[in-house]
Amino acid sequence: MPKAQRMAQMLTVAEEIFAEQGYLATSMDEIAERVGVSKPMLYEYFGSKEGLLIGCIHRARTELREKTAAAISGAQNPEEFLRLGLRAFFEFIDEHRKSWALLRQEAAVAVPSAQEEVEGIRQQQTDMIGAVLASFTPDIDPLEAEAFAEIVVGATERLAVWMERRPKVGPALATDYVMTVIWPGVENRLMKLPSPAQPA
Repeated sequence: MPKAQRMAQMLTVAEEIFAEQGYLATSMDEIAERVGVSKPMLYEYFGSKEGLLIGCIHRARTELREKTAAAISGAQNPEEFLRLGLRAFFEFIDEHRKSWALLRQEAAVAVPSAQEEVEGIRQQQTDMIGAVLASFTPDIDPLEAEAFAEIVVGATERLAVWMERRPKVGPALATDYVMTVIWPGVENRLMKLPSPAQPA
């Protein structure tokens, strides 16, 4: 099996076990056995159990960034951008429940590098939101754009936790809930800013 494919297989199995049992209760022996490789091979690829956890979180981070970027690429205005970005986030959570469980549960585990990686996911999303919002409204204060982005990320993360207990709330409805609460305030603020110069 090619190395990249083998690594992906190891990450998938580790993600499942971490999500099921938690990081501390999971052993490298169990992961190796379920993957069908030797424990030394796991260490050869990832260095440690912590390295394997970081690999799982990093993969989720990359997938979320790519999905969000693809979703918002065709947005024509701030409202459409925000709606498409929110929908992409909630779809990611819905499609990657094990990844989400891993991110949510292991954020509180005493593994500093894992906590930093999870925080990096939040920062990645806030940076993307802030940058795109500023591209639509160049006159917005960068600090204000950053604050809007933090509010959106915080709200969506909490709503995703809430959704776990309510399976009937899918990505579309979750997106509507967030837009109903957040968009009016953002729209009201943006209307007070100078309109972008129109091309001649």
